Amino acid sequence: MWRGCRQLLWGRSPLARFPRPPPAAAGRGPVGSGGGRAYAPPAERKRFYQNVSISQGEGGFEINLDHRKLKTPQAKLFTVPSEALAIAVATEWDSQKDTIKFYTMHLTTLCNTALDNPTQRNKTQLIRAAVKFLETDTICYRVEEPPALAELQKNEWDPVVTWAEKRYNVAIGSSTSILGPNIPASTKETFVSHLASYNMWALQGIEYVITQLKSLILSMGLIDRHITVEKAVLLSRLEEEYQIQRWGNVEWAHDYDLCELRARAAAGTLFVHLCSESSTVKHKLLQD
Repeated sequence: MWRGCRQLLWGRSPLARFPRPPPAAAGRGPVGSGGGRAYAPPAERKRFYQNVSISQGEGGFEINLDHRKLKTPQAKLFTVPSEALAIAVATEWDSQKDTIKFYTMHLTTLCNTALDNPTQRNKTQLIRAAVKFLETDTICYRVEEPPALAELQKNEWDPVVTWAEKRYNVAIGSSTSILGPNIPASTKETFVSHLASYNMWALQGIEYVITQLKSLILSMGLIDRHITVEKAVLLSRLEEEYQIQRWGNVEWAHDYDLCELRARAAAGTLFVHLCSESSTVKHKLLQD
């Protein structure tokens, strides 16, 4: 990725000298899990800039669209904590063609959410919201019929549950009851303690991944690099994939949904890692 981003660094691209409207960012979206409104990107607009670069300011790393700095929906300066994340966001903006497709810019949307905090939640509230997903975790709910699907769930989901139980030294289990499994309070508190080790930015990314996969367990397996994005998405859609194999799918729609989910899960995971690592990329990595 670094070679493709070299021209984005430190204002190396020449400045364009033409008027343009203020940079647009993510707008308001549907109600989020915390009860407030989470950011969701608007549809599209014509590209209004030529060059993208990053620069370091007092509060972190900034994104420059020609000669103007990117702003959040609340008009705050768009500043990210690490150079690597700035490069990734700048790449999103630089890769847009004649039309800016905001719905493809997941990292930008996540940064806007972290900066503006539209749901006005603190760290404790973010953690509690993430852990609450355990109560309705996709891979903890099992079926009894048809037997083929029940066996598929056991074979594919049980190894991930077992990994999580060993990794975090907790009891999770599964259930065929509509009420779901009875998750012990000690298990929830263990996850609360683990998530508390992440900063606010990373927690925004973790919650984003969880909402995509509808599973805290799959999300932590993905973030901990136990499973791949492709595997995590497949496991989150196991029943749907089973039905597709049996009855067929709607042409093109299935592939589109699958690719979109993979893109969102991958972006959220990358966001978590880039918000949790060193703030500065070694410049020798950016050289030819």
